[in-house]
Amino acid sequence: MLVDNQLTQPRVSMLGTTHLLFEAPGDFDLTNQRRIWTLTRVVSAWPGVREAAPCMTNVMLTFDTPPEDPDRIEEQLVAAWNVAEPDQTEGRVVDVPVIYGGEYGPDLHEIAAHAKLPPEEVVRLHTESRMIVFAVGSHPGNVYLGGLDPRIAMPRRKVPRIRAEAGTVSIGGFQGGMGGTVGPSGWNWLGRTTLPVFDPHQDPPALLAPGDIVRFRAERVIL
Repeated sequence: MLVDNQLTQPRVSMLGTTHLLFEAPGDFDLTNQRRIWTLTRVVSAWPGVREAAPCMTNVMLTFDTPPEDPDRIEEQLVAAWNVAEPDQTEGRVVDVPVIYGGEYGPDLHEIAAHAKLPPEEVVRLHTESRMIVFAVGSHPGNVYLGGLDPRIAMPRRKVPRIRAEAGTVSIGGFQGGMGGTVGPSGWNWLGRTTLPVFDPHQDPPALLAPGDIVRFRAERVIL
């Protein structure tokens, strides 16, 4: 299990006049997240939809103009979700070198204490986890990763930090993460990669996409 969103039925909400959020029910693992990817592909082809953006357990639709019949769209979304099969697309395998600990991963020892493991073991379990990109979002290039070894799961911080550098590798609950750009973060920082996770001058600008497999590699460990 990755996320328990505590919904038993789909929920659809208008966000302003041209945005709509579909929230799917259930405990979310890779199979259900693959259904989110399928739903995104289906609804992105609907007339009037400018963009369909998948995230963890939800899809946000942006319309060219305010929809005339939101209730009808809600019915269509729920129907599409009910028949959505898991997307079987296999993503790329991407190796990501990480400097663990020190100023790059100031929470390594706290994560180790929470897990009752030596810091070196936390790094080993993290690099041996088969991480899959569940979603890209919250800020440019930021990725949410499934497949974290549950032995090193760590609750999100009660007080977020203002500035996480681009490339920060982190843990939030049972999810892994990697930041694409500078921004605030309430996750626990394990380390940082020097790879350009997001580059607006590249096509595509984001290094990773949903379904990609991330293999973290310890470039250096600072204890």
